[in-house]
Amino acid sequence: MLTLSTLHKTWILDIDGTILKHNGYLQGNDVLLEGVKDFFEKLPKGDKVILLTARKQEELESLQSFLAKEGIIYHHILCDMPLGERILVNDKKPSGLKTAFAINKERDEAFKIAYQIDENL
Repeated sequence: MLTLSTLHKTWILDIDGTILKHNGYLQGNDVLLEGVKDFFEKLPKGDKVILLTARKQEELESLQSFLAKEGIIYHHILCDMPLGERILVNDKKPSGLKTAFAINKERDEAFKIAYQIDENL
C-alpha cells in the first residue's frame, strides 16, 4: 500500500492492459477492467490524470467517447507513445517527501492500487 501526502497528485496511467483490456479495441470494443471505475470515482477532485497510449491519434476520438460513456474523468491523453519502458523522474522535496512512484501491474488484471493519505507527510 502506498502512503501519500495530502497534496494533490498527478496520476499517469497507461491505457491498454492497465485500465482497459489490452487491444480490446482491435477486437471491436474496449472493455474497462475491474476496479477502474471505482478507482476513478474515489480520486480527489484536485488530482490530475494523464493517460498514455500507443494507439494512433486517429483512434483518439473513439477512445475518448468510450471513456466519457464509462464516466472516466481525465485531463490529458497522449497518443503514439513508444511500446518500450515508461520512465518517470522527479525530484524529492526538501522535506524528504518522495514525489514519484512506479507500479507495474499484470496486464489485464483487476485495477487494485491501494493507497492511504497520511496527514503528517
